[in-house]
Amino acid sequence: MPKSWRPACSIELMRLRARMLYDIRHFFSKKDVLEVETPVLGFSSGTDPQLDFFTTEYGLPPQQHRLFLQTSPEFAMKRLLAAGSGSIYQICKAFRNGESGRFHNPEFTMLEWYRIGFTLPQLMDETAELIGLLFKGHRTLDTAQRFSYQELFQRFTELDPLAFSYQDYCAYALANHTPEAVSICGYDHALWLDFIFSHKIQPQLGENALCMVYDYPACQSSLARINAGNSLVSDRVEVFINGIELGNGYYELTDATEQGRRFDEEIGIRQQRKQPVAVKDKHLIAALEAGLPECSGMAIGLDRLLILLSDSASIQEVLNFPLHRA
Repeated sequence: MPKSWRPACSIELMRLRARMLYDIRHFFSKKDVLEVETPVLGFSSGTDPQLDFFTTEYGLPPQQHRLFLQTSPEFAMKRLLAAGSGSIYQICKAFRNGESGRFHNPEFTMLEWYRIGFTLPQLMDETAELIGLLFKGHRTLDTAQRFSYQELFQRFTELDPLAFSYQDYCAYALANHTPEAVSICGYDHALWLDFIFSHKIQPQLGENALCMVYDYPACQSSLARINAGNSLVSDRVEVFINGIELGNGYYELTDATEQGRRFDEEIGIRQQRKQPVAVKDKHLIAALEAGLPECSGMAIGLDRLLILLSDSASIQEVLNFPLHRA
């Protein structure tokens, strides 16, 4: 206890974080991408069943309101895009309840950016450019890799992620020493995909290289648009290095009606699972109705990136005050 007041990371890592943040800001400044700020507290939450949120009470007698710590700045940033901000980025704190472990802290630092007029391949190009810049001087990464989700899933499991077969997925789980998947995932295709990908595929991705996985199954993407050429997949990409998930990007959905439908569907799933009640962001729906410009966006966890830049073992080593010292 006497030393618990001290930061968990070294002065050298504090300097490395500061340098990383400087380089990110310089990168986007040269591209004329505007840095913005959005609220950490809001009256609505995300609806993603995979995420839990923190709540607090705002008391201003005689009224009292329930507020949510934001799991991502995405919704507010899209409101800025709809208002005509142009391409924007933000470095901010985000909060996710129930997340703790080697790569998780309930409070973490996120980089999120949106590029007007960018296709998903263009966003992937820029992501590779930024990551290459940040690793320069630390270690040389191998050439960036790009794979479709279906290609990887079939290579490692011989299962088709786009055509769900309960029998085939159960047989795979039993044959690969993960029988718990049957009771955890049931008949939920998206849960099966998440379980198998995280346990059997992700750890093998991006050995000393940036690995970008695109064309995720449509059932896994609530904020990405469906691919124009294949309705079974969405225009989504995730990025990995050494098996660590760093980021998630989309060719953004601009259809307000479709977005509202997806929110309602996720709220229904949360109710079925008896998860905390989520509040749909009506401001985002209104912004989409007003007109979100064609754009692509990426979110990257900067603490995880710092783990890789410093060859650290866990997120606790790169934070000044992780939860147990907060």
